[in-house]
Amino acid sequence: MYLPPAFAETNPDVQWEIVRAHPLGLLVSQGQEGLVANAIPFEAVTAGDPAVLRAHMAKGNGQWQTLDGQDVLVVFQGTNAYITPQWYASKKEHGKVVPTWNYAMVQVRGRARVIDEKAWLHAQVSRLTDHHEATVANGHAWKASDAPEDFMQSQLKGIIGLEITVQSVEGKLKASQNRQAADREGVVEGLSGQGAEHQLAMAKLVNDAGK
Repeated sequence: MYLPPAFAETNPDVQWEIVRAHPLGLLVSQGQEGLVANAIPFEAVTAGDPAVLRAHMAKGNGQWQTLDGQDVLVVFQGTNAYITPQWYASKKEHGKVVPTWNYAMVQVRGRARVIDEKAWLHAQVSRLTDHHEATVANGHAWKASDAPEDFMQSQLKGIIGLEITVQSVEGKLKASQNRQAADREGVVEGLSGQGAEHQLAMAKLVNDAGK
């Protein structure tokens, strides 16, 4: 990943916070006919050393067939937003400004292991479901146990497990750190005025990065 020093995010806590906030990772691996990429929701287990990423995918997805023992890349895309030069104070000063895109991203590299064990799969699906159902606002979280057991067992037959032993993590937070204070202030004001959720989230990142 192209990583200018101003945008490098090296704090592991921040890196994993981005992963957990945006768990739909793009899994990139080498297939029989070239590179293969699929979006898969991951759970990050960072208590141990090394950390691991766990997930499952449909057996109908041929990517898993070449994964076992392979070194892979998982890309987690966080908050991102277009930045217009209209928001820069320096536009009025000299006009030498161009548009850009701010974003948060984490790239995880590691060794993949394919797992075809019902107990492991059931536990992984249950944990992943419980974690994300906790974010549902209606207060009626769905659990794997809500479905008939025979139905769940039939569903488990159609998926395959994946565990990635993490070898390296790179974080990038491009949040106008390379702009002067007045430009950053203009970006925060401009994004906040747009009002969309991703723009408000980026406004906070820009503000925090400038402190």
